[in-house]
Amino acid sequence: MGERGSITMRVDYSVYLVTEESRNLKDLLYIVEEAVKGGATIVQLREKTSEGKLFYEKALYLKKLLDQYHVPLIINDRVDVALAVQAAGVHVGQSDLPLSAIRAIVPASMIVGVSVSNPAEAMAAEQNGADYVGVGAAFPTTSKGDANLLPSGMLEKTAKSVSIPAVAIGGINLSNITQLYQKNLAGAAIVSAIMNAPSPREAAAGFRGAVSGEGFNLSLEL
Repeated sequence: MGERGSITMRVDYSVYLVTEESRNLKDLLYIVEEAVKGGATIVQLREKTSEGKLFYEKALYLKKLLDQYHVPLIINDRVDVALAVQAAGVHVGQSDLPLSAIRAIVPASMIVGVSVSNPAEAMAAEQNGADYVGVGAAFPTTSKGDANLLPSGMLEKTAKSVSIPAVAIGGINLSNITQLYQKNLAGAAIVSAIMNAPSPREAAAGFRGAVSGEGFNLSLEL
């Protein structure tokens, strides 16, 4: 557990749901609520091509829903949307607004995550104030078209290079999640395996069970 100034937070990154943009608001809220009931511990709203108004609308309704379950909402890329809906945090990539600029405009309590693919990027993110890193792609994925598969051993090496939580992302499902065991990860970010599951609740419950054993380092909390 870490501290930022006088603010201390505990965040469970173990079952990190990342949404798919193709879902309309009604379906999005249904899937996310079912996933949370099944065990999703944190949710990122990712809307890569949506106009600001639609992104804001989805974020606003999702925030209201997740507040009922005390589950943090993370906004992908859009710091303005995160601030507008008072989300728990924002997640950015290597080509987005620099961390120093983000930290200058967001509350000290806001979680900031960064996508990384190697130890150098992870260590730079930690040094510049990131609360956690998303490391990937762990496996081949179709959810993010520009994601490059990590070389063998790079996921574990990256996770072990920092003291902040590291979350694996990219093509993770119930068939391959055991390959992530003992790699110093605080959680797994899931997209299609929950968003497209026949039962999002059952899928999330499966992932919750998979990460609850000794395979993940769940002591890594912010």
